[in-house]
Amino acid sequence: MHVRARLFAMGVATAAAIPLTVLGPAEASHAAVRPAQATAHSCATPKAGSASCKAIVRTDIAAAKSVAPNATPSGYGPSSLQAAYNLPSATAGAGRTVAIVDAYDAPTAEADLAVYRSQFGLPACTTANGCFKKIDQNGGTNYPRKDGGWAQEISLDIDMVSAICPNCHILLVEAKSSSFANLGAAVNRAAATPGVVAISNSYGGSDASDATYGSYYNHPGIAVTASSGDSGYGASYPASSHYVTAVGGTTLNTASTSRGWTETAWSGAGSGCSAYNTALTGAASFGTGCAKRAEADVSAVANPSTGVAVYDSTAYQGYVGWMVFGGTSVSSPIIASVYGLAGNTGSIDNNYPYTHAGSLWDVTSGSNGSCPTTQWCNARTGWDGPTGLGTPNGTGAF
Repeated sequence: MHVRARLFAMGVATAAAIPLTVLGPAEASHAAVRPAQATAHSCATPKAGSASCKAIVRTDIAAAKSVAPNATPSGYGPSSLQAAYNLPSATAGAGRTVAIVDAYDAPTAEADLAVYRSQFGLPACTTANGCFKKIDQNGGTNYPRKDGGWAQEISLDIDMVSAICPNCHILLVEAKSSSFANLGAAVNRAAATPGVVAISNSYGGSDASDATYGSYYNHPGIAVTASSGDSGYGASYPASSHYVTAVGGTTLNTASTSRGWTETAWSGAGSGCSAYNTALTGAASFGTGCAKRAEADVSAVANPSTGVAVYDSTAYQGYVGWMVFGGTSVSSPIIASVYGLAGNTGSIDNNYPYTHAGSLWDVTSGSNGSCPTTQWCNARTGWDGPTGLGTPNGTGAF
């Protein structure tokens, strides 16, 4: 039985009716640090051998029971994210493809992508113009059955690629279930597709061994990113794989600083030490405290309270249209898309950020819980578990 989301049953108003004091329009200020908001996970806890998507939807502002594509979206949009991370999004990425791997089918994915890109003035990305392609895990069009929770994840992922690398092409590969065997087959399919430079995996399960699943994620010349998880301290696979870039999460707010933004560790960001997989050689001098693979490596915004705008018209549990999402499902496709902007994946591996940490915004405050070794769950100068080495400051670390 596939993963089903269990959203909270609660009444919500449409996004168009939400006052800006709750959460402003997509490009408005998030100047004040906000308390935790009402949220729900799009996917349920995974069973052994399977993964769960890491999307978290804001239930206090999500549009309910109406598509309303012309509503003013809440949450950060492309210009805010590009500014926060100092990205050359307008000029880089052409000719490169960022692949998204998720489970089940999102039947409205391409149409929803068109609404998002139109809203924010991004060039069209369609099957017809060659920018967007959707395939099953075998490379064809025999798509799996629909799942509303994973459809939310898919919309989130392709919207984040659009926000960060609007000139990149997007390949969506839909696995027939959320098992690691099927998700892994979809990753292999993405890696075998010409033009793919990065593959984002916004899902995870329990820490596992690369001896079992590593062949799915070991693709030299392609950046493979994975969400570190949304449950705080505790390793998650495939983020704990030796072969991926593990992506943690932050809280992102505007600030009266030279950067114009401030970030702290998000309380839900996954972190930890793998019990099975080999440490990255690049991490050896960063005092991770882990005998084996440490996560995360880098990070980006993930707190739903400072979340991102997403459009999804596949209704699920009453939520449809413009919504605000968080979770490390946001940060993984952001980082994959920064790799797409940088264009270096053919000659680097996932140690590269460790030798270019000076090109990252170091996140030095915040925590994701309590743990036996301070840096595993508390942000600090240099590497720490929830945020890794930090967040993009341009593309120099990628």
